Amino acid sequence: MPAGTLSLGSRVGTPPTQREPGSRRKDQSVATQTQSASREADDPELRDRIRTTVERSMRRGLVGLEYITIEDTDVGQTPKETVLVSSSGAHKLYHYRAQTDEIYRVPLLFVTSLVSKPYILDLTPGQSLIEYLVRQGYDVYLIDWGIPRARDSHLRLEDYALDFLPRCVDTVLERSGEDEVTIAGYCLGGTLALCYAAAHPEAPIKNLACITTPVNFHGMGLFSRWTDRRYFDVDRIVDTLGNVPGELLLSAFDGLRPAGRMTSTLQAWDRLQESEYVRTFLLFDRWAADQIPFAGEAFRQLTKELMWDNKLLDGTLELDGRPIDIRGLDMPVFHAMAEHDHIVPYEAARHLTGMLASEDKEEVVLRGGHVSLVAGGNALYRLWPKLDQWLSTRSV
Repeated sequence: MPAGTLSLGSRVGTPPTQREPGSRRKDQSVATQTQSASREADDPELRDRIRTTVERSMRRGLVGLEYITIEDTDVGQTPKETVLVSSSGAHKLYHYRAQTDEIYRVPLLFVTSLVSKPYILDLTPGQSLIEYLVRQGYDVYLIDWGIPRARDSHLRLEDYALDFLPRCVDTVLERSGEDEVTIAGYCLGGTLALCYAAAHPEAPIKNLACITTPVNFHGMGLFSRWTDRRYFDVDRIVDTLGNVPGELLLSAFDGLRPAGRMTSTLQAWDRLQESEYVRTFLLFDRWAADQIPFAGEAFRQLTKELMWDNKLLDGTLELDGRPIDIRGLDMPVFHAMAEHDHIVPYEAARHLTGMLASEDKEEVVLRGGHVSLVAGGNALYRLWPKLDQWLSTRSV
């Protein structure tokens, strides 16, 4: 038999009692690990740390499973009734049921934005501005502009600000028995409220509250660049599509912070053990993605007369032949802006209070973003009490 084969056979046939090189070191290592594990089992502090880590991992898994499988969220839950519907059926006026024995004399009407659903103001119990104000004793109404359908593409800014909004004011006064109303506008809702007030110098507006409201549309950051008249063919978009799709608007908002959605999701995954944080993130994320179409003709107006020509700022805007010059408004005004608002930057909103003729006006810049200013846990300690404090002395 060849020597090589004999040598191989002798290696395979090594007697069991003969140890391989290094086996003693392995046995010693196993023994050391066993002794270490025994000491760890006797260490109460270490056992508690291990238990806490395991429990945290299990909670993260359970919350993560809920995040993946949840299909719907409870939004807009503050009890209300519909008290007015537009002739087209698209616009609605809600009246929230009182939850206190006494309510403030002056009713409060919220005007919401045209580019998103209004439930951001009534997000979920405990994180709802509407719920908070109702529980503080305010008689609250809210305009829901609805979701524009294909046949609504003809709607213009005057259809919102000069038609349905005045009808809502009349309905609020009739139901409340009062002769004055406080109007609060969020985002473009504030712009519509300003247009209504300027077009109706004798309107029964007791107070005006604007929240993240743009008036200088040349200060709208990337929006101003994207809609540059040299490159942005708004006529082609509206003439081709009718209404501007919600998906297009969502892409534009995401483009303001290209990595924002991804990083926010990663932060949520990293904090999955914090169920309240994840729940709030989920609600915000659902609302942000829940974009609705923008009525075509109103979008054309917004682009040409506000984004391009900045007519609201310089006082040359006209709606339905009526001059819209907000510089003559003299009712008490409250204006809140967000320090980290990437949708309506400070430059777009900061001119408002300085333009108005009001002697009683208050401006605040609060920590937060465009959404977290009005909704969520932080708003409860920042904007909501500020707004309540301002309204309370002016609503009696």
